[in-house]
Amino acid sequence: MANVLDTLKSRLLFEAMTAPELVAALDKPMTVYAGFDPSCDSLQAGNYVTIMALSHFQRAGHRVIAVVGGATGLIGDPSGKSSERNLLTDEQVRHNLEGIKENLSRFIAFDTGPNPASLVNNYDWHKDFTFVSLLRDVGRHFRVNQMLAKESVKRRLESQDGISFTEFCYQILQGYDFLHLFRTTGCRLQIGGSDQWGNITAGTELIRRVEGADSYGLIFPLVCDSQGRKFGKSEGNAIYLDHRRTSYYEFYQFFLRTLDADVIRFLRIFTFLPEDELRRLEGEVTAAPEKHEAQLMLAEHLTRAVHGEHGLAVAQRASDVLFGGSFDGLAASDLLAVFANVPSSELPRDAVVGKPVLEVVATTGLCASKGEARRLMQQGGLTVNNVRVSDVAAVFEATMLIEGRLTVLRSGKKNNRLLKVC
Repeated sequence: MANVLDTLKSRLLFEAMTAPELVAALDKPMTVYAGFDPSCDSLQAGNYVTIMALSHFQRAGHRVIAVVGGATGLIGDPSGKSSERNLLTDEQVRHNLEGIKENLSRFIAFDTGPNPASLVNNYDWHKDFTFVSLLRDVGRHFRVNQMLAKESVKRRLESQDGISFTEFCYQILQGYDFLHLFRTTGCRLQIGGSDQWGNITAGTELIRRVEGADSYGLIFPLVCDSQGRKFGKSEGNAIYLDHRRTSYYEFYQFFLRTLDADVIRFLRIFTFLPEDELRRLEGEVTAAPEKHEAQLMLAEHLTRAVHGEHGLAVAQRASDVLFGGSFDGLAASDLLAVFANVPSSELPRDAVVGKPVLEVVATTGLCASKGEARRLMQQGGLTVNNVRVSDVAAVFEATMLIEGRLTVLRSGKKNNRLLKVC
């Protein structure tokens, strides 16, 4: 079995480990876990780093456990945060857990194959703790001076708002997660982003104190683009793995817009493409950057991995719409994403359906008058949902509305107007 550390390093998924002995330990199958925060009902593109790391461990023959933080999610992790988050309710956490389980099942084999992964909720072992038993059985093994020395805690202590006792205790709960999994599954390795170093070492230290045993931690870099922006953010908005939050088209376009300076690095981190193909694509970026071959490869691979062939096909069709492609099979939500930045008009249904097309076109403002709309149609310059309409006597049919509420009008090649029917 090849050592997975070599793979992680070659894929830029390694930053540090807690002990050099981990290298030899990984020559044999090991149980490894990573945690996922249920602060939302969908994982984000930034979580893909952790997902890829777990996938490499599973492919290398190690047993993988994904821990969804049903208990710790009720508290909130201060790592990487400048202020305390709003606390979630039990109901919100339960709802979010279901979404995350669905997300993870797309990438990690939980029920199939020779080495199925496990998905667990840490609320299952935290729910029976009383405050007294937590202090007596777990808290006594933690040293406050070491807890204060954690980087995430130090930053918050230096901030204007400080840190609450609730968030300060987060590392105790996560440390106990590691101890519980060590006892029940033999898990000896926790992995996570570099901002999790303090929480991970809290767990390895707890296992050493309580069990007198060795355990390990491994962190990978937090991925940013060449301009220092955190991966998975687009103009201040998170890119989600659930298409109801981030449409197929938006997801695809996010990766298609990757800068040349970042694309090969992202392909290395977020795909399983072999090294020779990565080198070939790197050469294409230099020799023919205008073709965007590497960006197309990245967008296609990740959209297919996250949303399947259907999601990729929808994203590609939506992209083609901008250049006159067919609207067939596209939902209204897809079109709203594609034409998010074009002018729009909102009209009542009775002012659209059954009315002359030229009248509707003029009313939306795509043309200044009915006369201008008539000339545009006679010259063959008007399309409705990318279908040319040249008959000046044409009537706007209900079938011209996508899902009964949207139509895209176009004058010439680039002058678009989104018509929303209320």
